[in-house]
Amino acid sequence: MTGNPTGPPDMDSIRKDPVSCDKDSNDIGSSHEVFNGETEETAHVIDRAAERALCRKFDLRLLPVLTVMYLFNALDKGNLGNAQTAGLSKDLHFKTGQYNQIVGIFFVPYVVFAPIVAMLGKRFGPARVLPILMLCFGSFTLLNATVTNYSGIFALRWFLGMAESAFFPLVIYYQTTFYRRGELARRLAIFYAASNIANAFSGLLSFGVFQIHSDLVDHPWRWLFIIEGSVTVAFSIFAFWYLPRSAAEARFLNEEEKALAYHRIHVDSSSTVNEKFALKEALKIFKRPTTYGFLFIEICLGVPLQAVSLFLPQIVQRLVSSTVTINLYTVAPNITGAVMLLILAFASDAFRIRFPFICLGFAFTFLGFIIYAAIQDVHAQVRVAYFATFMMCWGTSAPSVLLSAWYNNNVAHEGERLTLTSVGVPLANLMGLVASNVFQEKDAPKYLPALITTACFGAAGCLVAGLLGLFMLWDNKRRNRRQGVNLTARDVPTSKLRDGPQVDEFRWFI
Repeated sequence: MTGNPTGPPDMDSIRKDPVSCDKDSNDIGSSHEVFNGETEETAHVIDRAAERALCRKFDLRLLPVLTVMYLFNALDKGNLGNAQTAGLSKDLHFKTGQYNQIVGIFFVPYVVFAPIVAMLGKRFGPARVLPILMLCFGSFTLLNATVTNYSGIFALRWFLGMAESAFFPLVIYYQTTFYRRGELARRLAIFYAASNIANAFSGLLSFGVFQIHSDLVDHPWRWLFIIEGSVTVAFSIFAFWYLPRSAAEARFLNEEEKALAYHRIHVDSSSTVNEKFALKEALKIFKRPTTYGFLFIEICLGVPLQAVSLFLPQIVQRLVSSTVTINLYTVAPNITGAVMLLILAFASDAFRIRFPFICLGFAFTFLGFIIYAAIQDVHAQVRVAYFATFMMCWGTSAPSVLLSAWYNNNVAHEGERLTLTSVGVPLANLMGLVASNVFQEKDAPKYLPALITTACFGAAGCLVAGLLGLFMLWDNKRRNRRQGVNLTARDVPTSKLRDGPQVDEFRWFI
């Protein structure tokens, strides 16, 4: 990111009134706090109305564009499952297991290249790199319409994985440079809801596209790649021109608002705003034991997340007698998944706590897959079986957003934060290799081994997230007892937390 890396803008223009962007945001109630007997300035006290007005500008100017970008990202990644229901494997003469291979190969470059691409994003700015990535994955989607064999689509899925690898981590990092910690989850939720909407819209779009009868293409699924790829490429050009490189360069902010934006991030997101990326410093994140707890939770999240994203049409296919309506039956579960995501994320920000809501999401995942697996005759219990698919979607969306917000809230160093996100998010997506290999055609239509495996990952994620959250609660109380204070994460400015838990004043954002 570029902008003003050397120091804050002139703060004299900021009014000194009680601070808050949102009613429940991570505001700091006074301009001074006492630590170890010393009085230190922790934050300029800022006008509540000014912060709300600033957030509204960010919400209106940034979120819609980022949301549409991620919607196309999700569409281009997940449209393979829709094409499969229209006979892609048969039309391209796939052998047994080759469809699973083209699903799985996507995740290898997705994981390998994510940290590298994310570092380039930090170096040149997410506002420039994100549209370029979008142009690339839109182009590869468009080229999918031209493939005639297994080798061609296999190669394109590899390059698609490269192009999409750091997209979500960079969007998360980009938003942390505009929003306070206590404002982040709900914004990420609005943005991530695009993924659920994409899955639902993909079902509707596929249903419509597959009705097209034209001599211009030999198979209807080619139209799906043509339409989605073309719109993605067009929007990437607009996004490159539109997104501000940083708050300091946002044309829609005046000088007073730019100073306020810098101040908010300095005290409640980053230790140093727009810090230059240094690999040696960024890798220090892997010296923290909690990093591996977060990464294990990402693994547990990834299997159900990718199972629903890639194989929901195949799961629903068991309930539907007409193949034409399969994609329509995926719409309602995905829409309610987006609604549940927003409910849990807004509640998490309101109560300023992450891990109980993450555990709840994992519990939905476990129950949904177990219930569906336990039903012997789905047509006799079709309502219960279909409801289980709703629970699957409820449980995979919310933990992804809240987990990303959770560890970003606890890492003030921008380089470390980006590095952890660029490893954690792709790691969850790498579990698509597990999902693509447990959903075997020989187990169709019930997919019992896959359903049980996915449920077990949901249970493990719930357990580990709960244990990590309880440790943070205990450690916060231990630090308070040792210092004779009663501090929470909201009481300590992030400008003091460059070294994380090594700092005595550090408090976990639980």
